[in-house]
Amino acid sequence: MKPTSWLESLNCAIEGILWAARSERHIRYHFCAALAVLFLALFFKISALEFFLLVLAAVLVIFAELMNTAIEAVVDLVTTEYHELAKLAKDVAAGAVLVTSVGAMVLGYLVLSGHIFPLFDSEPTLGKEPQGTIPVAALLMVIILVVLLKARFGHGRPLHGGMPSGHAAVAFSIATSALLFGGNFLIGLLVLLLAVLVSQSRLLMRIHSPREVFLGALLGTVVTLLSYLLFA
Repeated sequence: MKPTSWLESLNCAIEGILWAARSERHIRYHFCAALAVLFLALFFKISALEFFLLVLAAVLVIFAELMNTAIEAVVDLVTTEYHELAKLAKDVAAGAVLVTSVGAMVLGYLVLSGHIFPLFDSEPTLGKEPQGTIPVAALLMVIILVVLLKARFGHGRPLHGGMPSGHAAVAFSIATSALLFGGNFLIGLLVLLLAVLVSQSRLLMRIHSPREVFLGALLGTVVTLLSYLLFA
C-alpha cells in the first residue's frame, strides 16, 4: 500500500536500503568502501571541498547499486524465465554501476593522492596536478576506445573475443606508461614483457586472432604514447 505520511515513506526507504544490503553483497562492499573513504578523509583532515567530492562519489555509487537492485527485482517480478530484454535490462543497470564506480575511483584518487603522496614528497592540494594523471587518463581513454570499437564491430563477448583485444590494449598501455613514466628502464622492460605474455595468452587460449591482438596492442601503445607527447 502507498505510504500515507512522510514518516511511513521514510520507513519504506530505510527498509528498502536494509533489504538491499542484506540481499546484495555488492552493496555491502560499497558501504564498506564508503567507511574506508570516510576514515581516510578524517585521518588526512581534508578540506570541505575534498570532503564534499568524496561523499558525492560514495553516494553516487551506492545510489547506482540501489537502482541496479531495484531494476533486477522488477525484472524478476515480470518474468523468471530467460528473456533477451530482461538480460539487457540487468546488464545495462550493472553497467551503470560499473561506470559510476570507475568515476568514483578516479575522483577518490584525485582527492586522496594529494594527501597520500605528500607523505613522501610535497604539500597536498586539490588544485595541484596529482601524480600519474597522464597514465591514468591514457588508460581510461584506451578502455573507452576498446568499448566503442567492440560495439562498432559487434562480435565477440565481454572479456572474450572481439575487435580489438582489450587485454592487449590495456596491457600495452600500462607497459608504455611504465617505460615513459616509471623512471626505471629495467622495470619498464619487465612490464613490457608481461604485456607480451598477456597478449600471447589470448592467442594460446584461442580467444583472439593475431590481428585482433596486434591491433589491441597498437591501440594501447599509440594512445598512451600520444598522451605523453601532447600533454607531458
